Amino acid sequence: MKKFLFALTSLFFVATNVQALELTEGKEYIELNTVKSVQPEVIEFFSFYCPHCYNFEYKYNIPEKVQADIPKNVELKQYHVNFLGRQSEDLTRAWSLAMVLNVETKVKQPLFEQAQKNAIKSMNDIRQIFLDNGVTAEQFDGGINSFIVTTLFNKQVKLAEQFNVHGVPDFYVNGKFRVNPEGFPQTEDKFIETYVKTIKGLLQK
Repeated sequence: MKKFLFALTSLFFVATNVQALELTEGKEYIELNTVKSVQPEVIEFFSFYCPHCYNFEYKYNIPEKVQADIPKNVELKQYHVNFLGRQSEDLTRAWSLAMVLNVETKVKQPLFEQAQKNAIKSMNDIRQIFLDNGVTAEQFDGGINSFIVTTLFNKQVKLAEQFNVHGVPDFYVNGKFRVNPEGFPQTEDKFIETYVKTIKGLLQK
């Protein structure tokens, strides 16, 4: 029985690594001329103004599926970009506050919906969305321009520039690999499956 279990374990290990090796540079992913991160990580760049990002989040559930399938010690980080929409910089700052307060799931969908309706005209509109979804006025007003939020804002901007992000949604693994969805099958189920498997495979490289 022990031999049988060992054989099964070995087979699974080989199959997992074969899957990772089957990823083709230039097809499912692009290797960057950067230094690999010390700790494994997955970063998605997105914009609340981006309809494809909304679909990734709420129609295809790709971020949720990725987080569920990757190792438990690896967190999917979602960073906002500044190059889409008139209030993008304010939204990046607000998303930084959401991460600091750990209220991402409360404010993410209403921010998406209002941004894509072009209903966000100022930081006051963003503030109201936070207040409507459980954040107190004291938390918002005291946090939105705080040092920790500004630091996280700058980190998102710097990383987007470092990776030369020019379209969203855009996924990066270990600071070294960019997921290349142009090389994926275009049927919905296969597209989603390949996205998740590619990210999981790149974490093993």
